[in-house]
Amino acid sequence: MRQELQSLPKTLAEDVAKNLVMVARLIDEDPEGAYGYSKVALRLASRVAAVREAAGFAAYANQKYAEALAEFRAARRMTGTVDLWPVMADCERGLGRPEKALDMAGAPEVHKLDKAGQVEMRLVAAGARRDMGQLDAAIVTLQSPELASSSVQPWTARLRYAYADALLAGGRVDEAREWFAKAVEADRDGSTDASDRLAELDGVEFVDALDEETAEETPEETESPEETETAAETRTGAESGAESDAESDVESESESERD
Repeated sequence: MRQELQSLPKTLAEDVAKNLVMVARLIDEDPEGAYGYSKVALRLASRVAAVREAAGFAAYANQKYAEALAEFRAARRMTGTVDLWPVMADCERGLGRPEKALDMAGAPEVHKLDKAGQVEMRLVAAGARRDMGQLDAAIVTLQSPELASSSVQPWTARLRYAYADALLAGGRVDEAREWFAKAVEADRDGSTDASDRLAELDGVEFVDALDEETAEETPEETESPEETETAAETRTGAESGAESDAESDVESESESERD
């Protein structure tokens, strides 16, 4: 990316680079913020492929699939590579065109992808099958040597998770639990919520410690309207009684003075 930016004047290249850094920092936690920075970078250097790619991912993170697809296509024309092919196919899914995504999964470009790209393409194809209501076909699509492999790769957790989720959707609960457990084993950086899904299947319920502390600070019992009214009547009765006693004392003193 830095090499691509060298085609720009130095000051401009630095400005674009700063915006691209912010896109990368925010895209997971603040997609809207990342999208804003990507638009600035795009305005400054729309002829740089890395900028178009970053803008595409920022739009994709905000579910702006038509815009993302346009940016990915532009980046692909500039570079001539097929690395973005799977995410472009997923944009087709996002636009409600799963059939188009399946066509892309069978295109010659897929054979030019590296192993990670091919696994990603398989995930997209399985998702397209599910979009079309073809759950059994989605399960079969995910059954691959990469799924059966015992070695853990960057894509292993997501592949096992997708397979477990498809099995669960098909009512194959025991198998789904097994594969969610395998996904947890491979998910070293917490890229999926496989542990939560596994706990849910096992009937384990997590409680937020902060919620418990708040509950302890809050009074356990609150007086009902009836109790409040009764208490008010009691206080009123007590006050009336006190006033009566005071009046009696005053009358007694007056009688003593007259005597």
